[in-house]
Amino acid sequence: MGFLSVLSCAHQWISSRLQPGDLAIDATVGTGADTLFLAQKVGKRGQVIGFDIQSEALTLAQARIRKQEDTAKLGSISMLQLSHDRMAEAVPETWQSNVGAVMFNLGYLPSEDADSSIITETDSTLAALQAALTLLKPRGIITVVLYPGHDGGSQEADAVLAWASALPVEQAQVVIYRQLQRETSPFLIGIEKK
Repeated sequence: MGFLSVLSCAHQWISSRLQPGDLAIDATVGTGADTLFLAQKVGKRGQVIGFDIQSEALTLAQARIRKQEDTAKLGSISMLQLSHDRMAEAVPETWQSNVGAVMFNLGYLPSEDADSSIITETDSTLAALQAALTLLKPRGIITVVLYPGHDGGSQEADAVLAWASALPVEQAQVVIYRQLQRETSPFLIGIEKK
């Protein structure tokens, strides 16, 4: 057995923190894998809000969720066709400092029919990360999966690394999970709010 994939590791980190009844955010819905995972973890008393700028992503995610056999056990899910940098203004005011987990899976929509030139943008990602940090409750967690191997991906990864590295230790603890031999391999950053 090898090491966990970055996505599996992100799920494991979230699983160790998120509790039934919690609030969670999927900052980049994509095909809905993380949205569904979060809804399973928060359970029927919890809530999940997902963000994506592409209607195709929201359609793929809704289809994934509909395929679940026991949707009664899922938290309530709201998906918004909005950029993740509008997260703070789009979530209910009661979510401020009460969110258990925020997941980011950056890059582009991994679908055969998707336009791979539509990618997450550095400026909106950094704004969304800052918003996510303010929404987190103490000991809440942000996971960020970065993909330096595509056009624009390494610039975004470098900017996110710089932002996360500069966070004061009194505010958050930041860790990284990365294969060191391949510079373009996806990697994971975890941020725990103090």
